[in-house]
Amino acid sequence: MTPGLAFFYGGMVRARSVLNMLMMSFATIGLVSVLWVLYGYSLAFGPDSFAGLIGNLDHVGLAGTLDAVTGPAHHQIPVLVFGAFQLMFAIITPALITGAIADRARFGAWLLFAGVWVTVVYFPVAHWVFDFDGGNGGWIGDRLGALDFAGGTAVHVNAGAAGLALALVLGKRHGWPKERFKPHNLPLVLLGAGLLWFGWFGFNAGSALAANGTAGTAFINTQVATGAAMLGWLVVERIRDGKATTLGAASGAVAGLVGITPACAALNPLMSVVLGVVCGAVCAMAVGLKYKLGFDDSLDVVGVHLVGGALGSLLIGLLATATVTGGPAGLLFGGGLALLGKQGVAVLAVGVYSFGLSWLIGKAVDKTIGFRLAPADEAAGIDGAEHAESGYDWGGLLSGRRGVPAASTSDTPAAVPAGKE
Repeated sequence: MTPGLAFFYGGMVRARSVLNMLMMSFATIGLVSVLWVLYGYSLAFGPDSFAGLIGNLDHVGLAGTLDAVTGPAHHQIPVLVFGAFQLMFAIITPALITGAIADRARFGAWLLFAGVWVTVVYFPVAHWVFDFDGGNGGWIGDRLGALDFAGGTAVHVNAGAAGLALALVLGKRHGWPKERFKPHNLPLVLLGAGLLWFGWFGFNAGSALAANGTAGTAFINTQVATGAAMLGWLVVERIRDGKATTLGAASGAVAGLVGITPACAALNPLMSVVLGVVCGAVCAMAVGLKYKLGFDDSLDVVGVHLVGGALGSLLIGLLATATVTGGPAGLLFGGGLALLGKQGVAVLAVGVYSFGLSWLIGKAVDKTIGFRLAPADEAAGIDGAEHAESGYDWGGLLSGRRGVPAASTSDTPAAVPAGKE
């Protein structure tokens, strides 16, 4: 899923930023994988410390997991398999944040931020929400009783709130919003969205930790909600702009995947279609908030992940059915306001915690080593400035054009005629 995210984001930026977007996702894979072994798994899934706020350090270095053949009786999978599965959640969550700061964040500063962020934000929040020990998890999942099957709060609200904080810390891209920052490669965007859509079946259905009815429900709900959200987004585009776009189709699908993530094991398929349409339409409208409120969320992390994750989590409180959850029901199915209230508390707690700490970490990184790219480097292109590379062979591309001799071109984005990025 994270390489799929890299392609999705990479196609959405300008040509001179594509490598940096790919690199931020790929480097996050390496960084978080190492931290997960060192202490991340233990903080996220070790026994409770501090009243369900974080795990302890019993599993530092994955101690005690290699010889644990199976987990608790209600899961019956090896502990190490569960740890590897949850590592994928830990990797993609900070990678999602990168879309909010495209074109302007220094690569080293991003890695420093990501390492600190997963340590003090993601690992504790994962402990709050997810549960492996059957009643010995964190305060949101066990004590509060909010439902989040696969990470609507822990992943999407968490990353969306952090993206908003970093967008405010780094400020606007030069020229935004007057300058149009159009995607340079829409086929790459669709490729990334397709990989995400496919991988999300493992994300959601896999969270059942078994090949059972719950996994089947999560699987079909993921598919139909995503399709419905794509259609909902396209309808809004058609009414608002007069055209349905490929970028809208890809973004709508991702919005549906985000929205159904917490709810895939709480809704029936029909209600999942309803959730998908609502998430697709609302997120399509929410991406315009950055222009009205003046924050430069480059690739709509706030509009899709924060809004979509919060909406999907809250809709559980309206649309959940007892036949699927095995207990709690939403307001529209006779469950009253109790579940909706719990969902609201979970969304608010994760959103406020993530935004506050992300802003502080981002400010600290900016004040110490500097987070924002130098203006001259930003104007020239982040790929060359941060990686000394270009995503495309500009000389070769231009020399193949009729009437353009190879000797007159340069292997830099500056050689690309205006409007051809």
